[in-house]
Amino acid sequence: MKVRAVAKDVGISPQKVRLVINMVRGRKIDEALTILSFSPTPTSKAVAKVIKSAVANAESNFQMSPAELRITDIFADKGHTLKRFRPQSRGRVSPILKRASNITVFVTEEEK
Repeated sequence: MKVRAVAKDVGISPQKVRLVINMVRGRKIDEALTILSFSPTPTSKAVAKVIKSAVANAESNFQMSPAELRITDIFADKGHTLKRFRPQSRGRVSPILKRASNITVFVTEEEK
């Protein structure tokens, strides 16, 4: 059984989030959280929060043991985009796109 957790509209671009989630895809939960704790990016804090939420969902709703859980699927999709403009020379403007992402994590219990 797959247990899911989603964080919507995290204020980090999906391109930056994908760099971090590629490090933890397919790993056990404790190993993934250790990797994220030593990662220097602020993105790792947001990804760790979603992973902990998925573990809590599995533990409380389906009575799964957190020690036996593994990340099966993890991905970052595009969220909303805030559009801002920066003034340029000669009365022109250039757009600033502040992107957000939706982070989804699926965990399953390992087969023995």
